Amino acid sequence: MKILLIFFTFSLISCAVRCVSVTGYSGGSLLVDSLKIWFSNSAKYMAKLPERRTIINHRTHDKLINEGRFTLFKNNEGNLMIYIRELNQHDAGRYWIRADGQWNIYMTLNVEEDSCCKVSKRVMVNIGETATFSCEYSQNHINDPKIIFKERKDSIEMIYSKWYRKDRISVSDDKHKSIFSVRISAVRPDDGGVYLCGVWIYSHSYIYSIINTVHLHIMVAPVVRREGESAEIFCPYDSIYKSKSKSLCKGKCSTRDRNTLNETVREEKETKTDRLTLNDDITASVFTGTITGLTAEDAGKYWCAVTLERDVNYLYTHLILIMNEELNLTKYEEDDVSIQCKHHDEHQKCFCKAHEPSMCVKDGVSLETIRDDRFSFSDEASTGVFTVNITDLREEDSGIYWCGSHIITKVTLTVNMGKSLIFLKMFTNNIGSLSKRLLVFRLC
Repeated sequence: MKILLIFFTFSLISCAVRCVSVTGYSGGSLLVDSLKIWFSNSAKYMAKLPERRTIINHRTHDKLINEGRFTLFKNNEGNLMIYIRELNQHDAGRYWIRADGQWNIYMTLNVEEDSCCKVSKRVMVNIGETATFSCEYSQNHINDPKIIFKERKDSIEMIYSKWYRKDRISVSDDKHKSIFSVRISAVRPDDGGVYLCGVWIYSHSYIYSIINTVHLHIMVAPVVRREGESAEIFCPYDSIYKSKSKSLCKGKCSTRDRNTLNETVREEKETKTDRLTLNDDITASVFTGTITGLTAEDAGKYWCAVTLERDVNYLYTHLILIMNEELNLTKYEEDDVSIQCKHHDEHQKCFCKAHEPSMCVKDGVSLETIRDDRFSFSDEASTGVFTVNITDLREEDSGIYWCGSHIITKVTLTVNMGKSLIFLKMFTNNIGSLSKRLLVFRLC
């Protein structure tokens, strides 16, 4: 997202309505406080002049109206906010915003080009851990207050400013680098979502500069088990959902391709199928899915879902299954080796060296990939197999490797000293022994 700087000026200029002048940057986003009351019962209208191209057409809502990149919403003070995402040159011009029977606003939007741009960030963190992300800002705003918003279902809420901050959120500002860092401790399921980092520039009114968009994804730690064992998938939820039905799905619960393993568990009830038990502990605000007799088909991505009236609130985790069949390879130094790895997910191909598979897990199910020019990968997607090639083997390449995707195989690679090196070492040792005998003979 391009760096956005909004200059927001109110003036009455001998007109009966409020006139607003705003300047933003192409690729950026705009967030403006109109200083006008929302009036929930009054229909809202937004159009671009002079052709009066309708953007929002006489709609009423208690808190928020959204049409594509344009959003009108009610802030905590009850004022109407104007939010325009991903500005472009075609957005420049004059806008008319009104609440029927209450007020009118004419907003002039100027869109300029800027060489400095930012892309949205994606941060993944497990429940209970600390989430951290950084937000850059222009050198022109080193001393301006920093501000953070979070997109909600019906609004965009301010969660941090110089005058207001929520628990568990802290901000440190590095003015030399023009970056402020955000920390959210002990993250909970409802901390996930879209965050907007900005600088609050103000003189006679509220003015924001949204610099970074951060998508924070909250996960349940991956579960790693062996074929034939049992797995427990723990799904924490907010206590306000204790009376709602819970689901454990393989595949996304809110889409048509879902594969719901079990639904309708409520308030400390236990539900069982052949191999699945789902139990809801409302005291701990955790429901648990236990799967017995694990097979390859059980591995994959799981969703912990809470069914609401009009939506589904969910977290996801991964069940990683270690196959009982292992691969043992013995090679000599300077040899080459090819290792075939099965995978059941086109987007998850993993090869990692570690004593335990849990040591390979990073950012959810992503496994550490070995970075060495001697390692190369080839994929045969149609066969569900990818091949790892290692050239010029060395003794330090010996060890335990894990390869696959959600289904992984243990590979034990032993690299012995090369035959030529063994002969050379034996020859050197023999020469050394002979020299010692000759030395003894001469001394005698």
